[in-house]
Amino acid sequence: MKLYILIVLASLFLGLASCTKLDEKPAALLVTDQFYENEKQATAAVTAAYRKLYESGQSLYNGLFQIGVEMATDDYEAGPRARNAHVRALSGLTHDASNDRMQELWRQSYNAINVSNVAIDRIEQIDGANIAEDVRKRLINEAKFLRALHYFNLVRWFGGVPLVLHELNSLNQDALYVAKSTENEVYQQIVSDLQAAESLPATYSNADIGRATSGSAKSLLAKVYLTQKEWKLAADKSKEVMESGQYQLFTNFADVFNVATKNGKEHIFSAQFLGNAGYQGNSLAGRSAPADVPGINGDYADALHIAGGLYQSYAANDSRRAVTFITEIVSPVDGKLYTLANPQFHKYYDPAVVGNQSQSSKNLPIIRYAEVLLIHAEAINELAGPTAEAYAAIDEVRSRAGIDKLQELSPGLSKDEFRDTLFQERRKELVYEYQRWFDLVRRGPDYYIKVLKAAGKTLAVARHVHFPTPQREIDLNPKLTQHPDWVGF
Repeated sequence: MKLYILIVLASLFLGLASCTKLDEKPAALLVTDQFYENEKQATAAVTAAYRKLYESGQSLYNGLFQIGVEMATDDYEAGPRARNAHVRALSGLTHDASNDRMQELWRQSYNAINVSNVAIDRIEQIDGANIAEDVRKRLINEAKFLRALHYFNLVRWFGGVPLVLHELNSLNQDALYVAKSTENEVYQQIVSDLQAAESLPATYSNADIGRATSGSAKSLLAKVYLTQKEWKLAADKSKEVMESGQYQLFTNFADVFNVATKNGKEHIFSAQFLGNAGYQGNSLAGRSAPADVPGINGDYADALHIAGGLYQSYAANDSRRAVTFITEIVSPVDGKLYTLANPQFHKYYDPAVVGNQSQSSKNLPIIRYAEVLLIHAEAINELAGPTAEAYAAIDEVRSRAGIDKLQELSPGLSKDEFRDTLFQERRKELVYEYQRWFDLVRRGPDYYIKVLKAAGKTLAVARHVHFPTPQREIDLNPKLTQHPDWVGF
């Protein structure tokens, strides 16, 4: 199965299940009811829930994060071939509640949550004679992990959001129209789902590699605690992952993104891509590839924001720079070396599909072990300052990059200095992995505004640490209100 397979039949039934169910029980919904009858169907249903992360086109982890979120940071901008006016508005911080990327983030996230909700509810109801209890529990907890991930994204983007935990099966207005829960209520549900998912298997056989594991749940939970500034919980949970023995850094940073080494020892949970297999390629490779080099056929819609200074921030011997960016490339058509006007992102470029990068088979890490180490270093610093333990965690990442250990370079940093250094380390380590906006905004409006204005994005204001609730959703749901920071804009 490998999670690469698009479960068309399961997706069809899950799509039907997401519709409202009338009392008359139309035939389509009877088919949906009949689908959840055994272990094989339950497994296919949860596999389809994974596919909601990275479906082809501009889906959540296949480009939408980049054009709907990361453009509003100091590291990215709409490239020369970014055609969507809403994407360009995000890049220039002129977006508002009518922005179609906001609508897609909301719509696709809730669509994915609904698929998880349907799976959780219906797998629970399968006759025990048709499914092993350990498999039932595992599949439900996989779906809870996915639901938690989507709500974690939503609450960070939009603040309080509607908390929907069951399949919609009524046209009653109380069921159709759901008011926003508070941010705290959403986070409580995220933590609950992830704690349940901690009981998932630590590893899988080859057929199921790529599914959420106990380490996936623990690592994401550590990140949730970090975001909530629950420093002790974040430090303890990240240490639990570190001491599990399940994960290590690759010796070579390039192996994080090589096709031959994906789902390896550093990968905790990734969006799974497979080129030339029913439109399951990683579209970021094409979006960032050069557009004017013969035979490359890149789109160059995602560009480095040069004024942000990211490329210049790398030490000359930092091995991450040459993996993350290119400044020149050989044409596969004429064999000439082309020098690019600016550095361009290169993490997901797949040499096996030259000329058709939309079919890149490189996975996109959603969380990997390097980030767990940085989470641990940050949490320890916030608890006790830059202790030897905090230095050791960040230095494991720096040593793999081939640069000086921070303990040797700057042994006497204050808590504030260590925090700033760590955020720069996250910035350089996690480029083009959908992390920068989240990192900027969790430090608050003043920090976000300072960084964005220093990078030449002078329109940055406090409301940009959230996105507006999409106006279309407010128009459809009379119980929805606009985020307070966005009222009147």
